[in-house]
Amino acid sequence: MRPARAGAHPGCVTSNGATGDTPPQRHGATPAPPKGGGAVPGELELLLAEASVGAAEAVGGFAGGVYLPSGTTEGLLRLAVMAGLPTKLFRPWWRVHENRPFPVAAAHRTGRAVHLPDAEDAMRRFPQLMVSLPFPFSALYVPVVAGPERFGVLGVLRSPTPGRPVARGDRQRMQRAADRLAADLAALKDGGTAIVWDAEPLPVQLPSLTAPPVRIGHFDWDLDTGTVTGDEAFCRILGHTPADFPGTAEALAGRLAPEDAAGLRAVARQTAAAGPMASRRIRLRGADGRAHLVELSGGPPRRAGAPDGPSVLHGSLVDLGPGPVLTESGDRLPRALLSLDRLGRVTHLNHTAETLIGRGRPELTGRVLWEALPWLADPAYEDHLRAALMSPAPVSFTARRDDDTWLEVGLYSGHDGVTVTLLPAEHPVGGRRARPPGAPVPGGPFAALTSQSTGLYRPVALAIALTEAVTARQVSAVVTDELLPAFGGRQLAIYLLHERHLFLAWETGFPQGFLDRFDGVGLDARLPGVETLTTGRPLFFESMEQLAAAYPGIPLDAHVGARAFLPLIASGRPVGSCILGFDQPRAFGAEERTVLVALAGLIAQALERARRYDSESALARGLQDALLPHRLPVLDQVETVGRYLPGTQGMDVGGDWYDVVETGDRIALVIGDVQGHGVAAAATMGQIRSALRAFALSGPDPREVMGGTNRLLIDLDPGQFASCVYLLIDPVTGAVQAVRAGHPQPLLRHPDGRTEVLDLAGGVVLGVDPAAAYPVTELTLEPGAVLALYTDGLVEQAGADIDSGVERLRASLAGAEGEPLAETANRLIREARQAEDRPDDIALLLATRWE
Repeated sequence: MRPARAGAHPGCVTSNGATGDTPPQRHGATPAPPKGGGAVPGELELLLAEASVGAAEAVGGFAGGVYLPSGTTEGLLRLAVMAGLPTKLFRPWWRVHENRPFPVAAAHRTGRAVHLPDAEDAMRRFPQLMVSLPFPFSALYVPVVAGPERFGVLGVLRSPTPGRPVARGDRQRMQRAADRLAADLAALKDGGTAIVWDAEPLPVQLPSLTAPPVRIGHFDWDLDTGTVTGDEAFCRILGHTPADFPGTAEALAGRLAPEDAAGLRAVARQTAAAGPMASRRIRLRGADGRAHLVELSGGPPRRAGAPDGPSVLHGSLVDLGPGPVLTESGDRLPRALLSLDRLGRVTHLNHTAETLIGRGRPELTGRVLWEALPWLADPAYEDHLRAALMSPAPVSFTARRDDDTWLEVGLYSGHDGVTVTLLPAEHPVGGRRARPPGAPVPGGPFAALTSQSTGLYRPVALAIALTEAVTARQVSAVVTDELLPAFGGRQLAIYLLHERHLFLAWETGFPQGFLDRFDGVGLDARLPGVETLTTGRPLFFESMEQLAAAYPGIPLDAHVGARAFLPLIASGRPVGSCILGFDQPRAFGAEERTVLVALAGLIAQALERARRYDSESALARGLQDALLPHRLPVLDQVETVGRYLPGTQGMDVGGDWYDVVETGDRIALVIGDVQGHGVAAAATMGQIRSALRAFALSGPDPREVMGGTNRLLIDLDPGQFASCVYLLIDPVTGAVQAVRAGHPQPLLRHPDGRTEVLDLAGGVVLGVDPAAAYPVTELTLEPGAVLALYTDGLVEQAGADIDSGVERLRASLAGAEGEPLAETANRLIREARQAEDRPDDIALLLATRWE
């Protein structure tokens, strides 16, 4: 762990995470305030900004960022810091669920770095990412992990390296940056700061690589003697060290072109003649060709009796670099030029741009371009801006201004910013400027995808996301996360059809309770949400006034905005209707209407599939509940409790089972897990449970019980297999006979608190080999000992060895000192649910105490 920096007081954290002192920034990072009102970034914000800038610099990236877990939504990662790119332009990527097929989620979920050297590799591994960002770039994502703590993901975007993997040195540098951040965040968490993020991402400016340094040197020039004395910076600008500078006016003039040297002497004489308060400036070219600005000012008056006028001039020499020269050159060009930094802010525009745009430099400088010029804040234009920021290839497109005139916009990007060119253009053909046949589209094949099909990738991205959604709630969440940001919407409502009535299934963005009045309306109601379904035609209202005029008396949730009502129809069958709401009036172009109708069809198909899934899930869940024991037998000397933890993803049902069987003077404990999920797994589980119970009642030898169950499963379903543990306990002596078929080892807590993972001999899983043998392991329980049997869903962790989950469960059981067995079982389940490696599968626990 790195030592604390000077000025940082981890123990003095304010309520918003800010420390009492602000540590010095490193790497030239310039974080913007995370909240309004000019709030000073806290220690967490500064650590994230520093890590993002440092990682980007380390591997030559044009952008860096950190994702942290949300503090309010489980499984959600939020972009906390974005360095080198404008945050508002990348709003759709602010939120990523850890189970989504994106590289950030994969790195966090698995705990392994994801390196994407080029677009082709990214398309192969993460097609949804490239569908949503169809530009050539490379990406490196490294999980930020300190021991068992998974804090988030550190990422860098940079230019692609086609055909070459990410170099080993870059991988190591990224890993070191992530490790440093993890150590800092661990220390911050120990000081009481929660490492979570639920605000908008913090924008951070990267340091410049191309801007030349501005150096200023100071000197004194005695015109009578010709002596020049200067400070170290003055000597360095002239190409000398302080030790070897001759200290004469001739030496100064010798570093200038003849015409510049003569001009300097003339200005010096004029300044001296004008008196002590006079000053003059002159721009000169040095011997290295660089531009220099010399400022001369008159010195103090002469001593009494001396000739009038100062003999010494004070001067400053500024190494300007090419900046002023290029500024002047740009002002002379007839083409409008603007310069943007990497956050989209205008840093300069020439006179032609001022005239063409009709806005002056003071009004535009420092403002984000598409916020200062609202006609550029269009989803189609934003695609081009993203393309320019993520790829060095030139991008051009035609844009319509508010006054219905058209401009040809060119974007030329580099590490430190984007140059924008503007030219008047004629009205484009079909909404875009026509290009000559065969003419290349600037920006290469990916820019061609963007310029020719800006609306295409949205339905493709949504379609990919919808294939992963299995429940109606998941489908609605995907629509909220993918569809609303893509079109700038703020409200969404989904109604589903049931017995000729529409019922509200999902809503977001509407005033609380507003939509309740429309819940359960019949198909005869004259409402846009009903008529769009009954007619099959989408309805678009570009303002709330249009909506009110079309449906007089309809309740409105706002007086300003726009609405789109889309029919949800799957394979000709009505499913429901979808309402999209926008905060401001807007025009729905022909292309946008087509895309929205296509998306509505995809949503309808997904919802119809989800309905079938929900029906099957309900059947499987009911079957599983019926087959699992509703209560366990009450026995002398042996106390047994069972707990069931449903999964967090998928069907939430499977083939996990447990049982307690009285076999004469002994009892049998059974726990197992059938492969797969759904109705088939639950049905197989029921058959195995019944068979194993029958074998246990007919023959007490555990070896025969497991072997007979194995052969029966092969006969029932040759393609199915299951794991299992079977323990036969003598409640009088505490003697145990155990057999195991590919199942996780049980845990044993001794009366003194010592807890161990048993080492039961075992055979292969059931259902594979009809001749498989299952050896018996014998042990003896002491009074007060506790056995814990469980299924792997309780200890599995994505991307980690199962042994770490077993150890967590062992440690939790070891801490259960002196508490009732039921409370011990509840605590083990509760801690598994709350752990960061929360299981995504069915999990069962069977705990037994022998007294």
